[in-house]
Order: sequence, then structure tokens, then C-alpha cells
Amino acid sequence: MIWNEKYETMAREELDRVQLERLQNVLQLVYEKVPLYKNKFDEAGLDVGDIKSLDDLGNIPFTIKDDLRANYPFGLFTVPMRDVVRIHASSGTTGQVTVVGYTANDINTWAELMARTLACCEATKDDVVHNAYGYGLFTGGLGIHYGAEKLGSTVIPMSGGNTKRQIKVMVDFGSSILTCTPSYALRLAEVAEDMGIDFKGLKLKAGAFGAEPWSESMRKEIEAKLNLNAYDIYGLSEVIGPGVSSECTAKDGLHISEDHFLPEIINPETGEKVESGEKGELVITTLTKEALPVIRYRTKDITSLNYEKCSCGRTHVRMARVSGRSDDMLIIRGVNVFPSQIEQVLMEIEGTEPHYQIFIDRVGSLDQVRVEVEVSGKLFSDEIKKLEGLKRTIKEEIGGNLGISVEVKLVEPKTIARSEGKAKRVFDLRKE
Repeated sequence: MIWNEKYETMAREELDRVQLERLQNVLQLVYEKVPLYKNKFDEAGLDVGDIKSLDDLGNIPFTIKDDLRANYPFGLFTVPMRDVVRIHASSGTTGQVTVVGYTANDINTWAELMARTLACCEATKDDVVHNAYGYGLFTGGLGIHYGAEKLGSTVIPMSGGNTKRQIKVMVDFGSSILTCTPSYALRLAEVAEDMGIDFKGLKLKAGAFGAEPWSESMRKEIEAKLNLNAYDIYGLSEVIGPGVSSECTAKDGLHISEDHFLPEIINPETGEKVESGEKGELVITTLTKEALPVIRYRTKDITSLNYEKCSCGRTHVRMARVSGRSDDMLIIRGVNVFPSQIEQVLMEIEGTEPHYQIFIDRVGSLDQVRVEVEVSGKLFSDEIKKLEGLKRTIKEEIGGNLGISVEVKLVEPKTIARSEGKAKRVFDLRKE
């Protein structure tokens, strides 16, 4: 189902016209209302009136997360507080929290974007949406909630935690769409198995999973264990929250709502635009946000863009699954590796469970990597020889595919800590 056919199937020429008009308007707005942008534009010698086409985008300065932190809490708002009806904030796990505000129109826009997202993921007004994203300052829970209501679905506002109760509600209430992080989806599968509940007996048909990078192999694992179609969704609080992009039933990239967001891909080291289809850092300009527009915001997420029309009929550009963040990239003895690449290798090896952790330390002048991964109960209780063979296979596969040498530690099932939100996979002891 396509939620908003007018915009989601708009011809590229018309979409470009809409984007340019909205870009010019938002540039004028932030120049007049936000001192940070006035100073940035003036220092760059940029006259807003000089932006005559989308090709001029590269002349505009970037916005980075530190700009939001430096203007904490409300320094980037373009409207007075009496017009702000909602405030959200990032988790602040890597520093000062970033605060975002919404006008009533922003909330309506967000609900529209999330309705599109859920429609991409098979949801209709006949579905029961089991929302296990966290409610509160985190944007996930309320973003999904408003979008599902806009779509006309029945919403179960579960939030995270109390996993056994989540399973019982799914069974009793007939949940048909699941929304949560991919790592929590696996946790639900694990607890359901302990309870003797088979997902094949539930009404679940699809899930919208995001908020953390996950691999294609993890998708297969989730689909097999939860008996549903797993879709990747993408968003970030600084831009609006979830609702920036979503996979459709083609599962061939995530459609970015280009009437609301103007995406670019740049080289994260030079800031220069990369060739079409090349991987790089995603940069987003919001085109319709009122309370907190952001201009050329560097997301640090690594992806690529595909402008070919999708088989689903949508014309909006598709971004590839995020492979990691530029600041999450691990440099091991000069080799660049993303945690999701290690996950992809692990998930392809029979006998491993989808729960792992990566520890990086420095011994003398050399980086050392230890991968701890759970193995299936049957294999763990098997003979030592088979476990040693599995360790050797993992070591060889990671070395052959990624070019790094790792120590492998096999651990018993259910010994790695589970998360109800974003899973912590990497522990870089070199920074501690």
C-alpha cells in the first residue's frame, strides 16, 4: 500500500521543483531566526538568494551534532516556546543530549511520515500495531504511535521491557505488526521459546525494525524465528525521529521521503560529494520542519543512494541499509571494519546464536580483537573437538572476509546481556 500517492510517486522533475522551493524557504527562515545559521552563512559568504538550483547545495555550510550541543537546549529553535508543543532529546550516550522541538504542524508532518513508513511495512488500518519502542524523550515510541494512529491501525503502546508480558499481549490481543529494535525482536523470540510459544501460532505478519545497524543475516534470523517479514526503517532525532526512510515490500533499499528531506552522500573525510551510487556519509536537510530545521546535517551514517524507480511504484530515492556510523568504524591495524560486517560473518556460520560482543584492546603497540559469541545449546554441550573447530571456522571466516585477525571466545547460550533497546555490541578498551 502507498499511503500518499501524490508525493510518494511524484515525477522526479516535479519533486526537484518542490525540493528547491522548500529549500529556499527554509534557508531564509533559519537565516532570519537562528544566530548559528546567520553566522555560518555570513562566514561562508553565502547569500541565501544565491541558491538557485539543487546543484548549489554544496555551497551551504554543514551542520554537525556539536552545533546542537553548543546551543543546548533551545538555541536552534526558530519559533517561540509557546509554539513548541513537544520536546524530545537524544539518549546522550556519547555526550551532551541533543534537544529537538516540534510545532503542532511538525507533529502532523511526523505522523504523516510514520504512516508512510508503516504502510511501506505492510501495515493497514486493519492491523494491530504492537509498539515495543521506548516511550519518553526517545523519539521511537511516540513517533511510531502517532503514525499508526494516522494510518488508522489499532495501537498497543507497550514500550520496552517486561518481555513475558509482551509475548502474552501479542497472543491475547492478536498483534499483527511488531515495532522495536532488531536486537529486541530476537530477545522476544528467545523468551517466547522459553515460554513454549511458537510464533507460527501468532497473527504477526510484519515488523518495522530500526534504531541500530543490523545485517541481512540478522533479518533472516528474525524472519525465521518470529515468522514475519522484517523491514528496515531509519530516522534520527535531530532530523525528526523515525520516519525519514523505510524499506518497502521490495526490500531493496529504504525510500527517503524526499518532499520532506533533501539527502546527499559525501566523503566523510573531505566533505565532498561522491559519485552517484557510491558509499559515503549521509547528509540531510529538512525541508518542512518548523521548530528545528537542520541544514546539511551530517548524520555520520554510512550508506549510498539509488535513484532508480522502485518496483513498488514509489519514485523517492532509496538509501542502502546503513552499514555503520563513520564514528563507529573500527580501525584495526590499519584495516577499516564496521561491527555489522563482523555480525554478517557470524550469522552465516552454523552453530552460532545472534548474540555477540566485540572487545578491542591494545597490547604494546598492536590492536587485539576478541569476539565473544554465543553458540547453540546442543553444540556447547558437545565435544571439545567440535567447539575448537567452530572457533577455527569463525577466526578464518572473519580473517578471510575482513582482513583482520581475531581471538574467538565461545560462550554458553544466554550469557551475553540482552537489551530492551539498542544493543551494545562493541567495547573499545583502547579508549577507556
